[in-house]
Amino acid sequence: MMVDSNRWYFMAVFLLLGFFIWVLSPILTPFAISALIAYLFDPFADKLESWKLSRTLSVVVVFLVMTVILFIILLLLIPALEFQVSKLIHNLPLYFQWLSEHLTPWLQEKLGIETDVFNMSEMTGLLKTHWNEAGGIAKNVIASLSKSGLVVVNWMMNIVLIPVVTFYLLRDWDILTARVGELIPRPVYPTINKLVTESNSVLSAFLRGQFSVMLALGLIYTIGLMIIGVDLSLLIGMGAGIVSFIPYLGAITGMVFGVIAAFMQFGDPIYMVYVLIVFGIGQLLEGMVLTPWLVGDKIGLHPVAVIFAVLAGGQLFGFVGILLGLPIAAIVMVLLRFAHQNYMHSKMYGDEDDIRLTSKKEKPKKNKTTNKTDD
Repeated sequence: MMVDSNRWYFMAVFLLLGFFIWVLSPILTPFAISALIAYLFDPFADKLESWKLSRTLSVVVVFLVMTVILFIILLLLIPALEFQVSKLIHNLPLYFQWLSEHLTPWLQEKLGIETDVFNMSEMTGLLKTHWNEAGGIAKNVIASLSKSGLVVVNWMMNIVLIPVVTFYLLRDWDILTARVGELIPRPVYPTINKLVTESNSVLSAFLRGQFSVMLALGLIYTIGLMIIGVDLSLLIGMGAGIVSFIPYLGAITGMVFGVIAAFMQFGDPIYMVYVLIVFGIGQLLEGMVLTPWLVGDKIGLHPVAVIFAVLAGGQLFGFVGILLGLPIAAIVMVLLRFAHQNYMHSKMYGDEDDIRLTSKKEKPKKNKTTNKTDD
């Protein structure tokens, strides 16, 4: 067990670390992304090392594979997303017109809600005008970024920093973890090492599994909507898959936008049913196949805890907090489980001998009652 001085020491370290993250959060985004990538791909570099490759060469191979995959994804997705986003902007006036003509009267009639929130023809016209002037996603982004030289410099620094920092972190990952281990006081090292090992097991399984589930769900939703014939299938399907790391939010968001897009495109309620079937199948596959197979049941992150971790991280530390929210939640879960086990075996909870005596005393009472009834 740790003495009080060690407990205060670790508490001070954690508080100081949280303070620095809060103060430096505006510049920590590329480093957080790099650390996450290095953590996820370190096992692949270790595997290549086991095949008699040097650490540097292993990292180079991992980088080449990541670069090829990234370029293939960008070449396939960007043109399709460009077309679908352009179509979405073009059809926005029709969507808001339908909502204004149908949903607003229904809200007024059934619920007594007076609202003109969907009367946005001027805004959609303005968006469409600016979209046509920009000529597409790339030009629109470049035009908006060019208004601020500091924003451009910041984006360029992040684009350059992420691969560079990732390379060095991935190359020296084992050395860095060993150095951090050397800073831990030896009397508490076995306990800390046990907690770190368990946290690493939970965190690695959760992150790699959750990314796989997000990708699989995005593909399922996209392919299902494409079979139906929804024009915005890629945008809605992959968007719902990406958001699915927050429990149920991805499916709900995809169903809402998918139903609206299908009804506006086909005008037949049966297609709305088809969309619901697609997302229903996706949810069944996630719960019965994808999550048990890719994530596993040992993670133990409750959906409410996941939602709270993401929202709390974003509120406290911005985008860096969103990136770190789930990893920190997984680690906190391991620490709480450890604290719970210690409490259950402590004198504060009760002596195990007293518990055994109490349970033994209750059994004869039941037997006496039974015997009297028999007599």
